[in-house]
Amino acid sequence: MSRTANKERSTAETQIRLSLDLDGGEGSASTGVGFLDHMLDLLARHGRLGLKVEATGDLDTGAHHTVEDVGIVLGQALDEALGDRAGIRRYGSALVPMDESLAECALDISGRPLCVFDADLPATSIAGFDTELTEEFFRAVANSAKLTLHISVRSGTNAHHMIEACFKAFARALRVAVSVDPEESGVPSTKGTLSE
Repeated sequence: MSRTANKERSTAETQIRLSLDLDGGEGSASTGVGFLDHMLDLLARHGRLGLKVEATGDLDTGAHHTVEDVGIVLGQALDEALGDRAGIRRYGSALVPMDESLAECALDISGRPLCVFDADLPATSIAGFDTELTEEFFRAVANSAKLTLHISVRSGTNAHHMIEACFKAFARALRVAVSVDPEESGVPSTKGTLSE
């Protein structure tokens, strides 16, 4: 069974093309925001995802629209690629250190969108990426993919390390949650659905 999706989004602010394969493949990102590209590459590598992203946007006004819209499209692709959710593990969690930083992610492919983001990130910009956009990205993914997502940074002082730990923890938790459980023949829910 193919667990893939190809999505496009075009607005007055951004144009995005994204392909996703939950079972692996190559990863590449070109968004015009160097730090976001780096984080998407990490997400693909540590999530074992085939993930290709091409985006152009109104970067002269800042990276906000591009970062948020990439999150929206990634969430839509996750939602589509997961199909009816039959046979997946559903839950995933990871605790990831990145030098002095430590981030934790727990997620549920629940059909109920929620993002709880608890991180005291230094207010700065990294290669055009304002640190406050980290929460915007994960909120957009959670809402569009209908995930219950909790991310927290337990410790850290370097903004780059803290955000990188968040993306790696999300990738590792997602990798577990979308993986196929050989002992689960149906949808892992007493409701019988996880997509609504």
